[in-house]
Amino acid sequence: MKTCLIALSLCAAAALLLQSVNGRRGQDLHCGACRALVDEMEWEISQIDPKKTIQAGSFRINPDGSQSIREVPFARSESSLLEVMERVCEKMSEYAEKQDPGSQRTSYERVVSRDGKKMDLSGSRFDTRAAASLKFTCEAIVEKYEDELIEFFSHETENVKDKLCSKRTDLCDHALHIPHDEL
Repeated sequence: MKTCLIALSLCAAAALLLQSVNGRRGQDLHCGACRALVDEMEWEISQIDPKKTIQAGSFRINPDGSQSIREVPFARSESSLLEVMERVCEKMSEYAEKQDPGSQRTSYERVVSRDGKKMDLSGSRFDTRAAASLKFTCEAIVEKYEDELIEFFSHETENVKDKLCSKRTDLCDHALHIPHDEL
């Protein structure tokens, strides 16, 4: 009887530990996808000609005969941002997992260089299943937080990763321990 009780206690402790690890892995995945999404959106926006503008506002004619139209930078327009959000998650295949030996937290880093320079891939583990999970999670974040993404990226904002991924969405509640330039 006593042996059975000890075995049951050990099984319960193992189940709790496994649940904790899986929960943290899911949190790391959501946080990593959000941070990679922000990096990729910032990169895509930076590649659009800053001189390119688009008309925004109301095309209705006011009683005095004028229109409320204004020129806004195309890169930060809603139509441009929606276009970027449609394709940004495809870039998640260019990321790999990296585990911090101290905290055992998983982060995601770009393993394909944008400019052709050689990258340090030590400690990175490329796995097609992990990349597929990152892409799927990215797509879910874009769908769920579309309005927030447009709000943050329609204006130049500093530290978008922390503001969006930690404060607004709570996807990275442990972000205070992540270096800002990790992704």
